[in-house]
Amino acid sequence: MTARLLDGEALAARIRADVAERVARLAERGITVGLGTILVGDDVPSARYVAMKQEDCAQVGMVSVHEHLPSSVSQGDLEKVIERFNADPAVDAFLVQVPLPAGLDETAALLSVDPAKDVDGLHPVNLGLLVMGTPGPLPCTPAGIVELLRANHVALEGQHVVIVGRGLTIGRPLALLMSMRPPRPNAAVTVVHTGVPDLADYVRQADVLVAAAGQAGLITADMVKPGAAVVGAGTSWSGRRLLSDVDEGVAEVAGWITPRLGGVGPMTRAMLLVNAVQAAERRA
Repeated sequence: MTARLLDGEALAARIRADVAERVARLAERGITVGLGTILVGDDVPSARYVAMKQEDCAQVGMVSVHEHLPSSVSQGDLEKVIERFNADPAVDAFLVQVPLPAGLDETAALLSVDPAKDVDGLHPVNLGLLVMGTPGPLPCTPAGIVELLRANHVALEGQHVVIVGRGLTIGRPLALLMSMRPPRPNAAVTVVHTGVPDLADYVRQADVLVAAAGQAGLITADMVKPGAAVVGAGTSWSGRRLLSDVDEGVAEVAGWITPRLGGVGPMTRAMLLVNAVQAAERRA
């Protein structure tokens, strides 16, 4: 068996086209959509990621509002910039790029963001809305994963979804999103992590497997149920090479699989744009 690719690049392009239409409709009403980014320090992957978000903004007609702070910035000065973005009517939604340099409190920075402008969907207020099933900005990577699976007609309702990883960015919010009633996925969800001794036993039960542990090659072909849908959401770096949690050999067993590049990453960025245009539509 050779798995069908879950092509995030192609779907993200369609989402960007839809966002561009929504941005254009707002522009006809005199409303400009602004997406803000705050980058602290000179972490190369973070700077590259912010640059891609700026390119995405240009592609869909959004204004990119950017602030680049030195790694020596104090917590207080960082939070002053966040407060400025909170108050700026030209910024509909924004994010503080993580990781932050040592000595800065990421949690405090996240809590300083106005929940209405939280483009990542990770503020506790917005995570609380997700728990309640109330509309709000969804965490971008989990939302992107669900959209990617649905667009490829991967069955979710009533299926067993196993998530490897319990992080704030992917694992925990994805478990909530996957388990919610229709029109949400309505799946049976198991969350495990790398500290579970019999990890492979859990993974083999998955109809849909999402690997989000950040450990290269963690999921091997012998751990995957034949025909399962496998999403490699966790990544790590080896020099300048981006590695997936999913070993390449899994493609010979799985029914669907994300590519090492062009799977989840483009979907995360696309959902950022969705959250930004939704914030502007709420303002309108």
